[in-house]
Amino acid sequence: MTILVTGATGNIGRMVVDQLIARGASDIRALTVNPAKAALPAGVQVARGYLGRPAGLAAAFEGVERMYLAPSPDTVTEVLELARAAGVRHIVDLSGEPESWWGSVCNAVEDSGSDWTHLWPADFMENTLTWSRQIRETGAVREPHPGTASAPIAMNDIAAVAATALLEEGHVGRAHALAGPEVLTRTDLVAHLADALDRDIAFLTSTREETITALQPTMGDNTAWYVDNVLLDYAPPPESLPVTSVEDITGHPATTFNQWAHANAARFLAD
Repeated sequence: MTILVTGATGNIGRMVVDQLIARGASDIRALTVNPAKAALPAGVQVARGYLGRPAGLAAAFEGVERMYLAPSPDTVTEVLELARAAGVRHIVDLSGEPESWWGSVCNAVEDSGSDWTHLWPADFMENTLTWSRQIRETGAVREPHPGTASAPIAMNDIAAVAATALLEEGHVGRAHALAGPEVLTRTDLVAHLADALDRDIAFLTSTREETITALQPTMGDNTAWYVDNVLLDYAPPPESLPVTSVEDITGHPATTFNQWAHANAARFLAD
């Protein structure tokens, strides 16, 4: 059973490859733009290609039965046409609820005719890396709503769920809402980072404009969208967050933010 992992050198895709190997998968094909620089594990087939250019992907789908689909809203319909023509039976996609900014992906997957499993994650723990520059330079984090609570999830836990859904039965036709194991406010997150970095970090409540200015050096052109759609508009009821989802699906406890912060402390301190 050949499993295709798209975006295989991206943040989550690369972890999906490792999680599949850890679960005993041996017939893995990894789609990447530059195979020469992919540095994928021995035994993984490497296919050249990019979801943003579907015209060159037909060969990558040959013989594939299951695939992990990285988000590709602009070209997802064309990608799925190639997958279906090649006989791909089961697609595990990283997307979001139909009304979300990733909703076009899950809708297209359902319309493709293949079996599907959706992964709908909460905010990523890795998103806090957007604070790294201001933490290094000012010792503070600037955001508008210190009390907003969420249950951020580690990307590696998303990858573990993806690998489980690709290899085990019982996931077809299911949309897995995913979250980390605990509900934390923005100030809670800063406190955990302060502990991991062994330094004081202040949380400074800021206006929309001040927040954009603080995040612009690390987020670039995406900053205003992120502030408006995530920091100012994302406030899920804490009781609605699926904090047991990762363990329920994989059988292993999810990563806590404190664990993740300690493991990634060096990333906040490096230029």
